[in-house]
Amino acid sequence: VQLQASGGGWVQAGGSLRLSCVASGLDFSRYAVGWFRQAPGEGRVFVAAVGWTGAITRYPKATKGRFTVSRDNAKSTVYLQMNNLLPEDAGTYFCAADSEKVPKIESRDYEYWGRGTLVTVSS
Repeated sequence: VQLQASGGGWVQAGGSLRLSCVASGLDFSRYAVGWFRQAPGEGRVFVAAVGWTGAITRYPKATKGRFTVSRDNAKSTVYLQMNNLLPEDAGTYFCAADSEKVPKIESRDYEYWGRGTLVTVSS
C-alpha cells in the first residue's frame, strides 16, 4: 500500500493551496482518508477526513469553513482544498487511510500513512 501526498508549497496568509493524495495497492473506494498536519516538534493534528463515497466529511473547528476535503475514487485520489490559510496552518501534511466506512479523527485509528507534503504560510 502506498499513499503519496503532493501539492504543498509556500503561500502568503490568506492564500490557497490544493493538496492531493494518490493511493495504490488497496481497494481505495473502501477506505476512509484523513489529513493530518504536523509542525516541527509537535504531534499530528487532524485537519479533515472523508468517508468511502465522499458523502461524509469531518473537520475540526480550526479548519471548518476554510478547508474542503473531497475524493475521486476513479482516480484513487483525495483532495484537500485549503483556503484563507493562516500561519498556524503551516506544517507537513500527511494523508492516511482507514478501512472503516466512517472517517475517524484520531491518528491512531489510521492503518496506512503516506509521506507528507510541506506547507509554508508566511504572515
